[in-house]
Amino acid sequence: QVQLVESGGGLVQSGGSLRLSCTASGRTFSSYAVGWFRQAPGSQRDFVAAISWRGATTRYADSVKGRFTISRDNAKNTLYLQMNSLKPEDTAVYYCARAQTPILVPTTPAEYSYWGQGTQVTVSS
Repeated sequence: QVQLVESGGGLVQSGGSLRLSCTASGRTFSSYAVGWFRQAPGSQRDFVAAISWRGATTRYADSVKGRFTISRDNAKNTLYLQMNSLKPEDTAVYYCARAQTPILVPTTPAEYSYWGQGTQVTVSS
């Protein structure tokens, strides 16, 4: 069983920055791709970014390209999401998830097996 715990969310003004962290238990974290999704009230869960098992491949949603950076530290079993130039439309609950594959970086929730409980990010205008 894999457990994922997100942290780092909070309230920030438009244009500000936050860094989210996701710490995983278990020894399988480093063997799989991992990603971030977000869900605003009344909306579906949307892909934000994903990274392959060694970090060689990353993918981003068009809405966050150039502003967000995903990274991982396999020695610490931790995934990060650096979010800069935040906008009010970035407000959502952010979830980290572990994919079912090591190399591919999928973008749909169905391709992820394990999920964290989420952390709230609120961007004020």
